[in-house]
Amino acid sequence: MRRLMLTAASLSTCGLAGCDPVLNIAGANFPAWLVCAIAGALGAALVRPVFVAVRLEPYLWPLPLVYVSVGVLIACTVYLVCFSRT
Repeated sequence: MRRLMLTAASLSTCGLAGCDPVLNIAGANFPAWLVCAIAGALGAALVRPVFVAVRLEPYLWPLPLVYVSVGVLIACTVYLVCFSRT
């Protein structure tokens, strides 16, 4: 089972590494999805204090699911705004 998981993770990594566009940041090439994932993670971390300040967090009962969803929402929004080809 562990070998199967490792193989699946390796194939997923290889498949995602070929995504376009590629950004040149400080001389290193990064795929756009990686930049968007980092922006989503930072955005979700910045949204948490807002939820706490407005006293909304106690009503969000599956917290990991909520914050992952917020991160994905922010990452997809960053991708659409910054890397859309239309």
